[in-house]
Amino acid sequence: MKPRRLGSWLLIVFGVLYFFVPLLGTFEFSLRLLRGVYSVAAYRIVLADPRFAATVTYSTVLALATIAVGVLLVLPTAYWIQLRLPRLRPVVEFITLLPLVIPAIVLVFGYLRIYNSSSALPLTGSARTTDLLLMFSYVTLALPYMYRAVDNGLRAIDVRTLTEAAQSLGAGWSTILLRVILPNVRVAVLSGAFLTFAIVIGEFTMASLLDRPAFGPYLQLIGANRAYEPAALSIISFSITWACMGFIQVFGRGASGQVAGAH
Repeated sequence: MKPRRLGSWLLIVFGVLYFFVPLLGTFEFSLRLLRGVYSVAAYRIVLADPRFAATVTYSTVLALATIAVGVLLVLPTAYWIQLRLPRLRPVVEFITLLPLVIPAIVLVFGYLRIYNSSSALPLTGSARTTDLLLMFSYVTLALPYMYRAVDNGLRAIDVRTLTEAAQSLGAGWSTILLRVILPNVRVAVLSGAFLTFAIVIGEFTMASLLDRPAFGPYLQLIGANRAYEPAALSIISFSITWACMGFIQVFGRGASGQVAGAH
């Protein structure tokens, strides 16, 4: 075996061990609730807890709403920049990077300062408006991932040729976006969507400070009071994330052959 190939394999093995050994240790620990035997008792306790189902359902609904708003915001913006305003790409990329630079706790305190009950636009006065504020907070938090996924997908196709061809057939802008551009960047949109889903499911800071019943605060609460159940919750959360990545692969099959104008 050549030294370069051997080095590559060693890096792969090291990466697998680095990520999966702690995971296997956590999984093994989660099975030790009953002394002397391995059991799934911790998982049964977690799944039987009504707060688990409530928080997962709440975070899932919020994640789906965040994905919908994020796609509606990012796809037309990235498309228009790719088509007509390429000089603005560095500016927009810088703006979308800000949520990675500004800590989430700073963002949420800013939202509380601007949208508290004494402001001109009170969004913390009721549960529904607070949910709306949290959803928009998640859109901001996921913006770097969603925008880059969609932007990379748009760069892989000939946006100008597809747009001109659709316009020559009498298509309007909404038809072009929904029936021409969106199918050709399906994998990119799905990648951004599932990354957003994974972020929302595990987010703690914003949901905690806004006092919403999300999965992240529930995970932290269980971790502060119990030993084996948090390990089980961590495995479940990890499984949800990997299921999202698997869905990207399943729904993305054959998409490369469907991309028009990329040759």
